[in-house]
Amino acid sequence: MKNLGSIHSLLTRTAGDLGRRQFLKTSASTFAAAAAMSTLPTGLVSPARAADGTIVVGFITSMSGPVSSLGIPYDQGLKAAVAFKNQVAGKTVKLIALDDASDPTIAAVNARKLIQENNVDVIIGTAGSPGALAIATVCAETKTPLICIANANPQGEPGNWTITIPQPAPLMIAGAVAHMKQAGVKSVGYMGFADPWGDLVYNALIEATPAAGIKVTSNERYARADTSVTGQALKVFATRPDVFVAGGSGTPGALPYLALRERGYKGQFYGTPAIINPAFVKVGGSAVEGLIASTGPVVVFEQLPDSNPTKAVSKEFARALKATQPDAVPNAFSGYSFDAWILFLTAAETAIKTAAPGTAEFKLAMREALTNASEVVGSHGVYTFKPGSRYGNDERSRVLVKLEKGAWQLIS
Repeated sequence: MKNLGSIHSLLTRTAGDLGRRQFLKTSASTFAAAAAMSTLPTGLVSPARAADGTIVVGFITSMSGPVSSLGIPYDQGLKAAVAFKNQVAGKTVKLIALDDASDPTIAAVNARKLIQENNVDVIIGTAGSPGALAIATVCAETKTPLICIANANPQGEPGNWTITIPQPAPLMIAGAVAHMKQAGVKSVGYMGFADPWGDLVYNALIEATPAAGIKVTSNERYARADTSVTGQALKVFATRPDVFVAGGSGTPGALPYLALRERGYKGQFYGTPAIINPAFVKVGGSAVEGLIASTGPVVVFEQLPDSNPTKAVSKEFARALKATQPDAVPNAFSGYSFDAWILFLTAAETAIKTAAPGTAEFKLAMREALTNASEVVGSHGVYTFKPGSRYGNDERSRVLVKLEKGAWQLIS
């Protein structure tokens, strides 16, 4: 268990991924061919696995590219989780990890590779919502359960094979809007990613503000890879909102705040769990000092009362993280990976009673166990899933924090 390197090795190199990405971009037919590659048919269990009962987990994250500021903490959290526990009912768990280079196309190809070549029983991934949705489509097609660590809400059949660890945007935005209302706020400006995550935050904001008597004054968008949002910031500034909230994540999530402060905006900043990581704080600097955000309790677990059910799990997570990566500190994203592993372990304990790892029956049993998990305590909250719902969090997974002198302080 302590020899994490033997369990958690990155099987793809950045250079190889970048080369494959260039290759895949040449044509749609090329992607189709790559997506269809297979050396082991889905559901076929190898003789070795039949003998030892090893459970194989595929992990996809973004160790390179614009989403890597989130992908690296995800990787840190899963390394801590594997060190925490890597056996189920006496059976060893093998982890195979791949880098998707922040590219949804590569994320989908990686998922298919893990399923068809490595015959994984479940996938955990990835760092960005677009990539997570791409993986969900592959998992539905191959009937492989997905534990999603990005905030994504796949619909239809992909949703039937997916559970999502991060808190739903409406739950988290509602907490921020409640704080705005108490502060007498009448208008809020918005700028977010031009992708599913930006849509989720904006839609949640539109849903929560009318009852609070707050008007949303803007809906500006930008790409994750953009290096400037000057034009969008000027448009937001022109609407003169009392406060501002951004729908970004990681280091690119700091751009709107930086641009508005540079243009003299003095209003209160709000944020989502997607910006609760060290890289955001470092890049945002003084511009984001005083920002108020909703997040999971793991971010401020030492400030929680001992009666909070997540505090004990967060302590275990912090210990495992320090043991495996002494320089890392618990944050929202590493916590999501840790909780994904806890839910995997809980579901596998149930599934292994009725089916053998490496079989289609085990995958189905895993899906049933995951989508029916009840009161599973993690570092971010207490998870209860129901068929038809990707999210398992309630208000126990939400706290409000304020950034003071570069550290997050509990305010609610």
